[in-house]
Amino acid sequence: MRFAIMESVVTPGGHEIDFDRILVEELSALGHTVEFYVPEGHEFKWNYGVSVHHISGTGVSYRGAHGVKKMLLSAKREWHRQKWYKAMYEYATQGAFDAIIFPSATYRYLRALQHNPLQNSPVPVLFLIHGATPNEADRLNAMAKKFDNRPNIRIGVQTFAKDKLNLTAKHLCVYGPPNYEPRDIKYVPYLPEDDEKLTIGFYGQYRREKNLESLLEAFLGGQYKRNVKLFVQGATQTADDAADFERIINKYKAHDSVEFLHKPLIGIDWQKAIASVDAVAIPYGNERYLYHTSALISNAMGYQKPIIAADNVNPEILKEYNIGMAFKNNDMGDLRKKLELFINGYSENRMIYAKELTRAYNDYSPQKLARNIVALADETYDNV
Repeated sequence: MRFAIMESVVTPGGHEIDFDRILVEELSALGHTVEFYVPEGHEFKWNYGVSVHHISGTGVSYRGAHGVKKMLLSAKREWHRQKWYKAMYEYATQGAFDAIIFPSATYRYLRALQHNPLQNSPVPVLFLIHGATPNEADRLNAMAKKFDNRPNIRIGVQTFAKDKLNLTAKHLCVYGPPNYEPRDIKYVPYLPEDDEKLTIGFYGQYRREKNLESLLEAFLGGQYKRNVKLFVQGATQTADDAADFERIINKYKAHDSVEFLHKPLIGIDWQKAIASVDAVAIPYGNERYLYHTSALISNAMGYQKPIIAADNVNPEILKEYNIGMAFKNNDMGDLRKKLELFINGYSENRMIYAKELTRAYNDYSPQKLARNIVALADETYDNV
């Protein structure tokens, strides 16, 4: 099958880059071909090694925009989306490909489709949605039902929280999100022995609400029976966040058991950083992560690393797989207690973690995602 990926994200982060890599590499491994269709002027941050076609209408970013400016940019983006849709429809009618993928779609993509000939596409059009809260799911479901009589309009929603969402539209399926695994480094999953140092990693964009300082206090206040280190990586986007992160680094850098890295990590640098630790800490909980996938959860399962996570971050995972511990969100006393239990009980649970991480990896493998997308394209998705 010939897949066309219509990618319109102007400033992709590591998540979008890795997801597109999964689509390209795993669909290709199944024997399909993949090409990109992108807005004019679009610049990739990664060379995917496949053909790229440019279509009229530049991408639009909201970064730094507020008020009236943001409203005008939103209108411009929707106007350009109509142009992209029409161009993809024309390519489809000419037989340029067998299916279209919108890899990071939202409810707005379907809303715009109502006013475009692409809704009558002669080939399947796959809108891939990265999670939804109950309110988002209700809105998405209602919009998807408008296309019940358009059999080539198909929606795939990836979430761990399928049973919490009312998604019943005719051409909509729900499946698990993929793990993110190392693709550019040699890597063999390994959990350290009793006499080896145990390193716990904290990663991602630094923001004050992520409770980093509380995590540091909880970690440093614990009593441990083995050599342990906390590795803290943070990327910052604003001057205020950068200054606050540097304040924290200066406050705690004298502790030998803590290591900091103030730097964004993409591609091979990100892979090396995740591979270098033995467990992943996810201390920042938010209600949206009851439904949307935590990228760190997916990375931890892909690299087969145990986790210590807030109890409202994809709770289905620790309920189904014994791959770590949860603590009460915003309860730093409970975090300290669970850090002690996790670290001091690590040797005892090591083989259990290894077995359960393998099971979790297999259940949410990138290969399985590719098969689910093919099923969505060829209308066998009832079996997904």
